Amino acid sequence: MTSPLPPAVRPARAASVSDGATAARSAIRAKGLTRRFQSEDRVVEALRGIDLDVRVGEAVAVMGRSGAGKSTLLNLIGALDRGYGGELQVFGQEVRLLPDRALARFRNRQIGFVFQAFNLLPNLSVGDNILLPGSFGTDLDDVELRARARRLLGEMDLADRFDQRPMQMSGGERQRVAIARALLLEPPLLVCDEPTGSLDGHTARQILRVLQDIRTRFGTTLVLVTHDPSVAAMADRVVTLDRGLLLDPAATEAAP
Repeated sequence: MTSPLPPAVRPARAASVSDGATAARSAIRAKGLTRRFQSEDRVVEALRGIDLDVRVGEAVAVMGRSGAGKSTLLNLIGALDRGYGGELQVFGQEVRLLPDRALARFRNRQIGFVFQAFNLLPNLSVGDNILLPGSFGTDLDDVELRARARRLLGEMDLADRFDQRPMQMSGGERQRVAIARALLLEPPLLVCDEPTGSLDGHTARQILRVLQDIRTRFGTTLVLVTHDPSVAAMADRVVTLDRGLLLDPAATEAAP
């Protein structure tokens, strides 16, 4: 693969981060974070008091068995769910306090999502899938968005696929399209839920190289949920969840 991103693509500055040193050093800060769900006649505690500090530009892998709370944590960090207890700040913004429209804008501009299942719309072309984030509250015009989409697709070695349908592509190609979509608005945070989980070993390594390059060239903060030790190996830190608890609370402290 060629270099996955052109020099013109840079993570956007987080709108809610002040110029103070304390705010600038933390992309994510959780304290006493809890999440409970009602399941028939009982309450399920998916997260039970998580303390986590992720620095700007850091890559953190979240591991644990199925049902440990990994996806719940990712959904909270990604501002897809705000029914939590405790505190959760993303780029200095307490997610729970944002009104609906402000939350949608914050999520769209500050956070990119990469999922195991790709989540591409089969009835849209590859190009239109990449352009989707630009449909929700951006100041960029259509010409600029299309230029970015084509540039990103070219940097993913898929320049000739703009008008193709996702189902005509391999799993690795679709994941690269999903990454391009996540980067369209140049978010400073990428959250990835099993980004290599459905890929073969060779293709998974390609995707990891893309993610590593994004992070090292542009200081993008990465939070990755994974079962794969090779994915975890690319991170600065690994945090392990078990039944809603961090197994080693000391491991959640960001390195100096």
